[in-house]
Amino acid sequence: MSLSVGSPAPDFDLPASTGKSLSLKDFHGKKLVIYFYPKDDTSGCTLEAQDFQKLLNDFHSAGITVIGVSPDSMKKHDKFCDKNNLTFPLLSDEEKVMLNAYGVWVEKSMYGRKYMGVERTTVLIDPNGKIAQIWPKVKVTGHAEEVLAAAKAL
Repeated sequence: MSLSVGSPAPDFDLPASTGKSLSLKDFHGKKLVIYFYPKDDTSGCTLEAQDFQKLLNDFHSAGITVIGVSPDSMKKHDKFCDKNNLTFPLLSDEEKVMLNAYGVWVEKSMYGRKYMGVERTTVLIDPNGKIAQIWPKVKVTGHAEEVLAAAKAL
């Protein structure tokens, strides 16, 4: 992964499920959790989104914003949000600009077949726009709780 703790977070400006675009500067002075996931409506991605949603009030009361990012279209994000009652923004990176900038668009392998995809990764950004923590190759179970604890401790 090209990112390292303490380095400035790469900027982004992408359409969000809130109906407007979001960029890194929108979160200046705030703690930000960005979780990158492969695809809307798959079992692991749905579980991860639901876990972050369940803890969203805890994140918000600690002054932490959560956003999810995948290469899915806004249309897919809107359906995914509606179906799972997600109230935090999902960003659409169909061009994979942000995914590449954060080093999460990688070659993967399944059943011997190689393909490009998102490596499930979460990044915690401090109020100054610096990377405070990185969770590569995330295992979904218990992950949202772990991120919340780390973000609160920041």
